[in-house]
Amino acid sequence: MNEDGTGLLTIGELAGLTGLPVKTIRSWSDQDLLPPAARTPAGYRLYGPDAPARLEIVRSLRALGIGLAAIRSVLHRECTVAATAAQWADALDAQIRTLRLQSAVLRSVAARGSAAEELPYMTELARLSARERRLIITDFVEDALDGVDAPAYRSGLLAATPELPDDPTPEQIGAWLELAALVREPELRAALRRLAEHSARTAGAVGEPEAQEQAAIGVAELMRVRGEEAVAAGIAPDSPAAEPVIAELVAAWLPTQTGTADPPTEDGPAARARLLEQLETAAEPLVERYWQLLCAVTGRPAPPRWDTAGTWTTAALRAHPGPYELDRSAFDGTDPDRVLRAYEEVTRDVAALVAAVRPEDLALPTPCAGWTVQQLLDHMVWENLMTTSIAEGTPRADHTADHLGDDHRTAFADSVRAAHTAFTGSGMLHRTYGPYEAPGAMIVQQVVVELLAHGWDLARATGAPTALAPESAEETLAAAYRIYGAAPRTEGSSFAPECPAPRGASATDRLAAFLGRDVA
Repeated sequence: MNEDGTGLLTIGELAGLTGLPVKTIRSWSDQDLLPPAARTPAGYRLYGPDAPARLEIVRSLRALGIGLAAIRSVLHRECTVAATAAQWADALDAQIRTLRLQSAVLRSVAARGSAAEELPYMTELARLSARERRLIITDFVEDALDGVDAPAYRSGLLAATPELPDDPTPEQIGAWLELAALVREPELRAALRRLAEHSARTAGAVGEPEAQEQAAIGVAELMRVRGEEAVAAGIAPDSPAAEPVIAELVAAWLPTQTGTADPPTEDGPAARARLLEQLETAAEPLVERYWQLLCAVTGRPAPPRWDTAGTWTTAALRAHPGPYELDRSAFDGTDPDRVLRAYEEVTRDVAALVAAVRPEDLALPTPCAGWTVQQLLDHMVWENLMTTSIAEGTPRADHTADHLGDDHRTAFADSVRAAHTAFTGSGMLHRTYGPYEAPGAMIVQQVVVELLAHGWDLARATGAPTALAPESAEETLAAAYRIYGAAPRTEGSSFAPECPAPRGASATDRLAAFLGRDVA
């Protein structure tokens, strides 16, 4: 404070009191945020005793990001602090949304590995307004369905709009960018048009549209649940146990066909052929991806995936083109003790083959469905893990996961030990499973058939002898005839048509031939 008794402060004294640089104080003073109270005879600025408090206000508002012009309005009482704070909070929110959007776009670019040329287009897409995003989808739907008389289908598509939240996550931005690219693909437009045309052909002519739609949704959900249950229970689509599942699904589906052209009224070849046609028409992966992305953009739960149940159900319909009574003899004649001994012998011999597989052998082709040795081993481990989970009452659904890891030998050995423990410790061999009470011993016997057949595949791929499990191979072959003998060998079936086996072939070779392998 000056010693002249006026109580005025020089700019240097003010800097010392507040810790602010002289340069900053001078700049703020020049911008009328801190007008000097007086000047010395030499023209130097002097500030009043309220200057330190005024500087603290300026410093606090600046720290909050408020501009100098707005601060000047506050200090001159042209605008209240509250009003200024509200205005700047709104501006800051907008800036934060912009920054989040930029961050999400950059993370999406990084995750997608986008080229530099794509960046401007992706940024522009991300900045579109809600109206502009809706217009992209509306134009796409109208173009794809032009001339198709399917008003309910069209309105359902138009009702689903890609509403991004104010602060989208990188995943939501990525989903919108992928969706915007997807709707430009001719393949998606063609797929959507096929579905619309099918809807126009099969839509019921009577009844309340909403009731019909709800009924169709209910049947689709039943098919999804039953198909996934069948897969979880290890029911092959071409096995006898699949027929009652298909009969139940057809019975639930028939009422939804009322009012269509020439509607089927009972379960039979015509009804099953029509249901199969509908499922095959609906199996449009691009359309399924379209709906998944729409849900991801808006943050809504994704629709249940249909791939597992759809694949099973269509394969079962092909294998069972007409209804027939389930022959429960396929369930009979399974001795739990003999099944367990067969499992032990088969896994012992197959484990020896697995242990001999070298890392460089994993890429070798096998006789099984175009699989490599690695894919074959993964499937065999999965068979053990899946049956173990059924025994434990918690069927797993990670069929496509990696079940081998870095050590195929340990993975197979561990899966065998886990399965054997589950078979003996849970009572599986003496229990029944699923709505059709399939004996647990038969489920294990199916695994024995699978492992012995795939063991033959592995032996063929690696040049090892194929006469595996000689003590159990004959009864395993007999079990395969009993379980799969009546199953049609159609597209999507578990096995190819039976091949001839040469004279004197081992039981394992004959099993491979029965299941469609060329053993010559």
